[in-house]
Amino acid sequence: MGTLLGDLSMVTKLTSMWKERLSEWSVGSGSLRETAPQEYEEAASMAVFRIVGMTCSACAGSVERAIKRLPGIHEAVVDALNNRAQILFYPGVVNEEKIRETIEDIGFEASLIENERTNQACRIRINGMTCTSCSSTVERALESVNGVERAHVALAIEEAEIHYDPSLVSSEKLLEAIENAGFEAILISTRTGEDVSKISLKIDGEFTDESITIIERSLQAIHGVQKVEINPGNDKISVLYNPDVTGPRNFIRVIESTVFAGHIKATIFTEGGVGRDSQNQGEIKQYYKSFLWSLVFTAPVFLTAMVFMYIPGVKNMLMFKVVNMLNVGEIIRWVLATPVQFFIGWRFYIGSYKALRRGSANMDVLVALGTNAAYFYSLYTVLRAATSPDFMGVDFFETSAMLISFIILGKYLEVLARGKTSEAIAKLMNLAPETAMLLNLDNEGHVTGEEEIDGRLIQKNDIIKIIPGAKVASDGYVIWGQSHVNESMITGEARPVAKRKGDTVIGGTLNENGVLHVKVTRVGSESALAQIVGLVESAQLAKAPVQKLADQISKFFVPLVIFVSLSTWLAWFIAGKLHWYPESWIPSSMVSFELALQFGISVMVIACPCALGLATPTAVMVGTGVGASQGVLIKGGLALERAHKVTCIVFDKTGTLTMGKPVVVKTKILNSMVIGDFYEIVAATEVNSEHPLAKAIVEYAKIFKDEQENHAWPEARDFVSITGKGVKATVRGIKVMVGNKKLMCDHGVSIPDDAQELLAEAEEMAQTGILVSINGELAGFVAVSDPLKPIAREAISILKSMNIVSIMVTGDNWGTANSIAREVGIDSVFAEAKPEQKAENVKELQAMGHVVAMVGDGINDSPALVAADVGMAIGAGTDIAIEAADIVLMKSNLEDVITAIDLSRKTFSRIRLNYVWALGYNLMGIPIAAGVLFPYTRFRLPPWIAGAAMAASSVSVVCCSLLLKNYKRPKKLDNLEIREIQVERV
Repeated sequence: MGTLLGDLSMVTKLTSMWKERLSEWSVGSGSLRETAPQEYEEAASMAVFRIVGMTCSACAGSVERAIKRLPGIHEAVVDALNNRAQILFYPGVVNEEKIRETIEDIGFEASLIENERTNQACRIRINGMTCTSCSSTVERALESVNGVERAHVALAIEEAEIHYDPSLVSSEKLLEAIENAGFEAILISTRTGEDVSKISLKIDGEFTDESITIIERSLQAIHGVQKVEINPGNDKISVLYNPDVTGPRNFIRVIESTVFAGHIKATIFTEGGVGRDSQNQGEIKQYYKSFLWSLVFTAPVFLTAMVFMYIPGVKNMLMFKVVNMLNVGEIIRWVLATPVQFFIGWRFYIGSYKALRRGSANMDVLVALGTNAAYFYSLYTVLRAATSPDFMGVDFFETSAMLISFIILGKYLEVLARGKTSEAIAKLMNLAPETAMLLNLDNEGHVTGEEEIDGRLIQKNDIIKIIPGAKVASDGYVIWGQSHVNESMITGEARPVAKRKGDTVIGGTLNENGVLHVKVTRVGSESALAQIVGLVESAQLAKAPVQKLADQISKFFVPLVIFVSLSTWLAWFIAGKLHWYPESWIPSSMVSFELALQFGISVMVIACPCALGLATPTAVMVGTGVGASQGVLIKGGLALERAHKVTCIVFDKTGTLTMGKPVVVKTKILNSMVIGDFYEIVAATEVNSEHPLAKAIVEYAKIFKDEQENHAWPEARDFVSITGKGVKATVRGIKVMVGNKKLMCDHGVSIPDDAQELLAEAEEMAQTGILVSINGELAGFVAVSDPLKPIAREAISILKSMNIVSIMVTGDNWGTANSIAREVGIDSVFAEAKPEQKAENVKELQAMGHVVAMVGDGINDSPALVAADVGMAIGAGTDIAIEAADIVLMKSNLEDVITAIDLSRKTFSRIRLNYVWALGYNLMGIPIAAGVLFPYTRFRLPPWIAGAAMAASSVSVVCCSLLLKNYKRPKKLDNLEIREIQVERV
């Protein structure tokens, strides 16, 4: 397990590894010419296309398959997230124009990127959004800006993530676009391309324009610095740089030593000033303060209107006439309600103005209309009473004041609860230690000193010291020492993992009992922790398709409510004037107009668009956060929505159902060779291959070499890898082939009966039989076994109990595949499948009506991961598989497949419940507020109670989503017994 988890750092390359993998394909072991068909003699070329119109992974899969069907295509990777395709091709067979036409023939726009520019992404905090109408308005405003590729606005966390072309638009323009739409915008962070990092430094001290210019030139002279940006205020400097070459510690050293040494201090500048948690706390305090002030004024208004009027002595005092019919009680309520309406409630006027200015309507409009109707009608009655000796009217000052107070209380409770939905991210962000112990080494690698530095100043290739009980400051690998590291906070793995020289460690994990010296390999946004946080944040920003329902309703919800409110008032008013109902229905203190007005106001303020807007994002936020805490990284609401519908799961064999660490278990020499010489020739051939079986053979061959030797194998000439069959090469003048039965048959190598029996025996035991021929004659047989994962059979059994069909797909032979399938309890198998065939198998299952999830770990699984409705990548798998997947399983445990499916089902059950409540509340509340029950029960809903109900609806939706924090994985998983893996070698 420790070895598997040692590879977990690969999980973090969630946006850049597809590009790095293509780089490997272009310059990798052997060469493209060595593995390419012989008719392609020229070197392959690389082309990058921008593709417009892709909306999901299925689109990317269609484009990828279409490109790969062209002759002369060596490899193609389509990135749906960034709308790009990177293609290796042979110019003598196919050209860029033909590739572009092929992409357009299947319905997408394609353009060749001549001078590739890396796009940027930024995150912006948006204050002032109250419902989905607001978030949709911001999204449209951003997408209308030239240079913006896509924008996601999340109402629940009040943030936006924007991907844009920095050559066409800047982050300042994006902030301006949001502010022009009527909201406050604060830049949180910017993210540049895959190979570039950006950091902002704050300059304090005595400096001039001349000294700033010198600093700028000095920074630009540093190797690895690509761009230096000076803030107009001269107190902030932003540096774009290659983290492989330099880092922030170098920048600070240069700044502080350039001019006026000792008079200038440089520190890391946090963009946005404050984090999400601080913003949330500020918002909570603001609403709390507003509610307390509103309570101070509203409580007396309520008492004079509802309580004191029934106390004889006090009633006489309040009913004392001051001017004509104007009494003391009306004056008190007017004086106290006015600051609530125009000072405490000013936020609703501002929100209404901004909404109406941009041609939309939101909750603020409903609140402003409802409270204004109550307040100004009450003001009318006060003025009439003061000027008329016989006017008898009733004021509604308590209605407007209590409405505002209850709505502010509801917002306070909503913000309080909403802050808890993002606790998972806050916990992850707090894992990174604030400081690190940097070691200074001499030329021979001996430690000469150590110093404590800010954790954000760590650079690549630094050597850091991790003492017992301290957190690992950054990703890297151990160069000295041994210990056990608790990785549960990152991977969910409960047991401490043994670490020794050469093992990788993850930043934010806890060192338990030994001292480690670690060489840093990833820092900043490249680190595992930062990548996980970024993935979870992006997941919470991405909208689930079910959210479209709320977005559609929000477009006409508020105008419809206003229309229904006016219609309610008009219907009751006309009915009263025409005496369509008895006068006994009218309360003694009112007239028909006032009764109609109360019904109209109640309708206006009881309707709640906020609950609809929060139904999906809050549940997705909590669900993805809970998943991250259990080692299941879910890439957004779309993945959650599809996962809960899964009816069929396709498992890759190697590394998914099996450990992915094959070992040689049997060797049979079929000629007179010595086993050491046999394995030396075989290993010299296989060492050029990246296949797991080849690596197992090479590792086993080391046993037969002396310990003093450095395992250098003889040179293999004319090496060729034949997909799905094996490899061949010439070693020391000997022609060697290592592969399966098909490879031998294709090259005319006869297979004797005893070798046939060995192959059959291996297949029955779920082993892979490998044949070796030397100079055209069969020379040996090697059996390789890849042990099953400990709970594979139990996991498949649990999936069956969840009514999910399990299928295995593998490139291995049918005999081995069927044996493995029988052992784990899988009934259906696809064997001897090439990567593109795996994707076709997935498509066949989809055509049969299944919602298909694909679980895999290798490069050859990527097409199937993209083609599937839900792709799940095993955490210890390859980077490109992780990039292609919708869900990443950090622990590489099959039980997490069950957790992912179960969590998605629980989350969407919660979303449905939220929608039932939000829609049901409005569908039931509005008719009751309109007086539907009044003719039969004389029950009417006072406006202030309607306002309280509206505030409570949003809080209830958020609290319902928060119940997901109590999620527990299925009890069946807790009862699984982990069996010991045993491998017997013959």
